[in-house]
Amino acid sequence: MTLVAPGHPEAAKHLTRRLLESGYALLYSYKPLHSPGLAHSFLNTLLYLDYDRTGFDYPVIPFHVNCYGSSFVRNKGGDTLNRTEGAEPDPPAPPPRLCFDIGAAAARIMHESPWQAEFIATSSWSHAFITEKHHYLYPDVEADTRRFEELRDGRFGSWSDLSIDEIEACGQHELLNWVCLTGAMTEMGATPEMLDFSPSYIFNSSKCTMVAGPV
Repeated sequence: MTLVAPGHPEAAKHLTRRLLESGYALLYSYKPLHSPGLAHSFLNTLLYLDYDRTGFDYPVIPFHVNCYGSSFVRNKGGDTLNRTEGAEPDPPAPPPRLCFDIGAAAARIMHESPWQAEFIATSSWSHAFITEKHHYLYPDVEADTRRFEELRDGRFGSWSDLSIDEIEACGQHELLNWVCLTGAMTEMGATPEMLDFSPSYIFNSSKCTMVAGPV
């Protein structure tokens, strides 16, 4: 299904400019390079929010985080048959501390801007197909449960102290999107209002759903 969400170039330029002025060396683009429209991680989220398929009229500013990590590309996303043995590790994903800080900075910038903004962290947490210690068979439910309990109990500030090695070992590469969100939550004094955690040993990943607002 094709879903076209409006963008907000003025707000996107404002956010990008202010983040660059604050010392965050991020990249930006005016249009997708390889395919038209939003990537699946953004598109699937908007389809979920537009559950009744009546149209999603809210402007969207997609904020990409490179979550691939040091082995995702050379292992062809966990393809054990076609992985490149002995290859040099890929450049790592950004450290959690940077993700946390840039999430806080983005929240601060948008709060001071003329626009009202909602921050959304898309993606699941650990994924079976990139959890090497489980032979790519099932996600790291135990690690996901620890993250859920920290989120539920308001201890998500500790996520900035996670190491990228720990995140990759748990297959939690895409948790970095949530680390950005918890940085924004910390900056705005937001607490989780609704939580739902669905662990799974038979599907590719566990799922967490959360809505947060100011104290």
